[in-house]
Amino acid sequence: MIWLLFLALAALALAPLGLVLLRPPRPQGRREADLALYRAQLAELEREQAAGRLDEAAFAAARTEVQRRLLAAPAEPAPPANPRSAALLAAGLFLIPAGGIALYLWHGAPDVPAAPYVERAAAAARDDALLAQLRSRIESVPPQSEGARQGWLLLGNAERGRGRMDAAAEAFSRALAIRFDAGVAAELAELQIGRGEMEAAGTVIAEAMRQDARDPRLRFLSGLLEARAGRPQNARATWQALLADTPAEAPWRPFLERELQNLP
Repeated sequence: MIWLLFLALAALALAPLGLVLLRPPRPQGRREADLALYRAQLAELEREQAAGRLDEAAFAAARTEVQRRLLAAPAEPAPPANPRSAALLAAGLFLIPAGGIALYLWHGAPDVPAAPYVERAAAAARDDALLAQLRSRIESVPPQSEGARQGWLLLGNAERGRGRMDAAAEAFSRALAIRFDAGVAAELAELQIGRGEMEAAGTVIAEAMRQDARDPRLRFLSGLLEARAGRPQNARATWQALLADTPAEAPWRPFLERELQNLP
């Protein structure tokens, strides 16, 4: 039933276009303008006579002159109809709503249930409670233990998933303080670059690359740091070297090539 409603709304929205297609074309040109002018003159003469400002003889003479001009108005051939344009408009009446529905079925998610604000707010409150509980558990374990490190990593991923980048960066920093890891360093550096903290990101990337200088993600972030810092030549050199070492089947290669092309 919902699709029938959508089709009805689409048909209602396109109804003016259908009326244009069904309406006969209006003649346009000099003759039409002349006819309108002469009809207006005749109507004005009738009003003048009714008001007593024209006697019968003057009215008859003036009316005869206007009628003569009316009959002498040059005829112009009507502009030829364009059946192709009409056919295109008629096709649009069907194709526009059909295309819209097809795009929605392709990219949309008609089976996903609605999420009213009250439900979203309740879900956000539950997430906040879970994260608060996680923080409490992290604080209950030894601060330099592997359990605390795993807790900070879990919290950082959760905060990043919620779009709270400041809290995510803090959690990853706490995890790195317990035990430095190049992969976690890359996570933190990416957040720092996104927040404009170039100096801090550079420090983290440099330390991580001392552990693993061949890590492709760290090398990409190094180039990204140079690009965001306004040094596109350094970024290009870094990314070109990474591209030379990247296998043809690597999933990130198209992305790297695109970023290289976008450099000024």
